[in-house]
Formats: sequence, structure tokens, C-alpha cells
Amino acid sequence: MYLKRKIDIFLNEWRHKPEHKPLIIKGARQIGKTESVQHFAAGYKHFVEINFAIEPVYRTICEDGYTVANIVKNISRIDSTKKFVEGQTLILFDEIQDYPEIATSLKSFCIDGRYDVICSGSMLGINYKRIESNSVGYKSEFAMQSFDFEEFLWAKGYDESIAADFLQQMLAGTAFNQTTMKVFSENFLDYCILGGMPRIVANYIEKGNFSGCIEMQTELLSDYREDIKKYVEGIDKTRVLNVFNHIPVQLAQENKKFQISKVASGARFKDYWGCIEWLNDAGMVNICHCLHTPDLPLKGNYDDGKYKIYFRDTGLLVANLDSESQMDLRANKNMNVYKGALYENVMAEALSKQGYELFYYKRENATLEEDFFVRTQKSLVPVEVKATNGQAKSLKTLISSDKYPDITTGIKFISGNIGFENNVHTFPYFCAFLLKRYLAEVDF
Repeated sequence: MYLKRKIDIFLNEWRHKPEHKPLIIKGARQIGKTESVQHFAAGYKHFVEINFAIEPVYRTICEDGYTVANIVKNISRIDSTKKFVEGQTLILFDEIQDYPEIATSLKSFCIDGRYDVICSGSMLGINYKRIESNSVGYKSEFAMQSFDFEEFLWAKGYDESIAADFLQQMLAGTAFNQTTMKVFSENFLDYCILGGMPRIVANYIEKGNFSGCIEMQTELLSDYREDIKKYVEGIDKTRVLNVFNHIPVQLAQENKKFQISKVASGARFKDYWGCIEWLNDAGMVNICHCLHTPDLPLKGNYDDGKYKIYFRDTGLLVANLDSESQMDLRANKNMNVYKGALYENVMAEALSKQGYELFYYKRENATLEEDFFVRTQKSLVPVEVKATNGQAKSLKTLISSDKYPDITTGIKFISGNIGFENNVHTFPYFCAFLLKRYLAEVDF
């Protein structure tokens, strides 16, 4: 069963662009890259799929050079059933992290233009500088992540009109009716519990319940740890694993700032920052930087030594919960486990999937703290996610104080309905995936 993805739209647009370049799809393992390309390939007469991880014999196809003619010749000699017809063939080079040399051929394929070429891999981030240097100027890119909430709704049978309706009500400030609140709040809770990994979502859609999902989440968590052991070199292997394993522990604290000192005895920032970057490059985590001050611009205005780390898919955080918390989450749908960490992780994930970099602010020796910040053309917008529907004191301070001239309005996501008070726009959690589209339409 294939579940519709946003990359489907991108791939169709890519194919129909005149003189389109070879495409590299980046993203973590098991987010649906290969399946999406295979689905897209149905529109071609011939599909040549080569997986360098499970078919190492193809790692010799560039031994005669990087010209299209030599590569096609060598592929055909290995497997004579693979057909190459001009204008009718899609070539997928998959798991290229195991053979990054293939990226050197993309210049030849781009200039030649007879075949459409897509490269993909589950750990591209860690080798991407090498791949980039071999193909700069001769390729396009697409960064793929697991299902966002809109894609989850598509999997449940809803169409694109749902997002349009939600956005219209957000812009009008019109509250949702009780039926909408109930149905989509429940859908959002299910999505939070599942995460967005395609195999887990498909299992849920097929069975109509959470049966087998925790086993799949645990297996995925194990696979990610095995990837760390396989692809990280030297002593950093242990350090990367230590950081990865400490993310849920530190998110469970009131102060969710990641503290290297708690990862291992004597651990220092300079020894571990590369490990955190590795996890980010591998597509496993999102890094949220602490701003020096809540002012524009955002880039360059943050402290390298202060940050939070969130899992890029909330299903990984769920898989890390103790058995009692998991039971509470699934049976009672209690999202307050881990002191609001699930809410923050889901919001970080939603912002990242809309293309936002992540920033937060906490003033030293004070209670002023804000979860996230995004920007419009003219202003800085604080974004808060509340585990309860209580007052957002920091949000109110940032908006009302003359110290922060770039901030005039805030956004708060809660379990309640659409509202507006004291220059704070309030939306239900299930509207978070629409934030970028909403801000593009308003004049903050």
C-alpha cells in the first residue's frame, strides 16, 4: 500500500522541468525515499534500480571512467535485463553513502541528458561534503523527512481541502466547531504517539490501532544505533551513542537545555559538538540553538554552547519512554509524560518539516524563556507550545516590553481552540503544520 507523500508533487515537477538535472534525495533511514522513487518510476517505460548497499557488485561500474557510455555499458554487462532507452528511462542509484564515487558521474549524466537520474541514501549527510564536491553545479536536491501531520491526514483518507479549510479559519480567527476539534485533536494525538515513519503509519492505517507499532519503533531505534556503530569512525562512536541515548533523559528535565557534562564524566563541549553535528547530518535529530537576545537577525545571533536536541521524528522519543509511560501514553493518551517533552519535540519536528531552523531563548538568572522563534519579512515571532492551557508569561513579556522591538505578536499552540488575546494568536496543536503558510498571509 503506497501512501501519498509531498515528494510526489516535487518529483513530477522535477521531471517536467526542461533540462532538469540529476536529483539527490537526502534523509534519514526508513522515511520512504526509495518507496517514493519506485512509485514515481511507474511513469517511465524503463526503471533501472541499483542499490549499492545490497548489490556491492555495482560498485565497479565507474572503473572505466565516469562517462555515461561507460557506466551504462558496465551496468548492462552485470545485468543484461536492465534497459536504457533515451527519454524513457529513470535510473535510481540508491544507498550511495556506500559508494559516494557515483556522484562524480552526475556531471556526465547532466550534460548527456538522455536519462533521468535520482540518487538517494540514508546517511548522506555524513558524506555530503564529498558528494557535493563531486557534483556541484550538476544536480538538484530534495531534503526528505518522515510524514508530517498533513501527510498523515492524507493517509487517513482526507484530501488537500482540509488544510485549506484550516488555514482559512486560522486567518479569519474563527473557532472550529466541536466535531472538528474532537476529530482532529484525536488524529493529532495518534500521530504524536506513532511518529511519522511510513512503515509504522502504514501498519496503523491497515490495522486501525497501535498493535505492533511499539515493536516497530523499538526496531527502528535499534537500527539507528546500529547505523551509529557502522558509520561513525574511531572513539567518536561511543560519544555519538552517548549523546543519542541521553536525549530523552535530558528532555525529561524542567530545563531541557542539553548538557554535555551529564553525558559522561569529564565530558567537554569541544569533544562532543562534532558528535551532535553528526547526528544532525545523519537526519536523526534537530538542534535548537539558544539566542543571545530575542532580536533579528536569527542567524549568527545564538550561543554555540547552548542548545536543545530533539529527535527528528517523535516516534523515536516515544520508543525511548519507559514501559509505564508508553502504556499511559497509548491507553490514556496522556501527552504530559516527560514533563511536556513530547509537546516540544512534536513542535520542533513540525517547524523543521516546514523548513524552519530552530531557535529558543532563555535569559540567564531569570524566568524569561521562550520555546521557539520564527521570523516574517518584518518581525520576529515567538512560538510557544503549552502542555497545559495556562498563562504564557514569557510570551506576554516579550510582546509588551520595549526591550524587544522586533516582537509585536506571538503564536501559542494549545489543546484548545482558535483565539486571540493580548496580541497572542492561539491555535490547536493540530494546526502547527500550517504555521508557515499562515505567516505568509498575515501582516505581522
